[in-house]
Amino acid sequence: MDGFGIFLTNYKNNKTIQLPVNPAELKLKYEGDDKSQTVVNLGEINQLGNLKLVDITIESTFPLTETTYIAVDELQEPDYYIDFIKKIQKARGHMQFVVANTKISMPMTVESFEYGFEDGYDEEYKYTLELKQYREFEATKISKSKKKKKKSKKGKKRISPPKKFGVHSSVIVNGRLYMDSNGNGPGAYEKNAQRKVINIATGHKYPICVGINGSARGWVRKGDVKKA
Repeated sequence: MDGFGIFLTNYKNNKTIQLPVNPAELKLKYEGDDKSQTVVNLGEINQLGNLKLVDITIESTFPLTETTYIAVDELQEPDYYIDFIKKIQKARGHMQFVVANTKISMPMTVESFEYGFEDGYDEEYKYTLELKQYREFEATKISKSKKKKKKSKKGKKRISPPKKFGVHSSVIVNGRLYMDSNGNGPGAYEKNAQRKVINIATGHKYPICVGINGSARGWVRKGDVKKA
């Protein structure tokens, strides 16, 4: 459906859902990890820190029947959406959070999920979904010996074969982006855009997920991507 819409993609199986009812408001909270301290003969100063993980809270409903405010073309049962979110949370996985027709797109985890009925009305579930930005990290063992450090560097990352690429590879993209690996939600075109490979869904029509700084921009054909 054209227009505003919220899409969630499970990273483990690349399954995508669209939330059936758009929330009344959607706010992303960007907050710095700044600290203030007092310096002698100077007073209080602000020590700038890195950005904290972004938080998003969605408050909306899962209707049992179609209404005029439905955002999807085909409404599913509430359990369809509830099971999708709970499965990611139970597996300690993460999802790609995308707001159609905006630049909002980032990997996120389920921080909290609450749902149920209110005021004795059983025609829809009301829910609150709290998401937190997900950042990939890799622990690196630091060795005292310089020789050991060189050996660990060799085994830290596999070097991609010539003209081939994998997850985390730098690539050049020329083609149209899609919301998921099946080609749903066509988006913008990339032209000679330098990106990073975020995910690969082998056997899908649009198997390569590309992005910037860990945040996915969309899925593209394999032929639209070449190693930088």
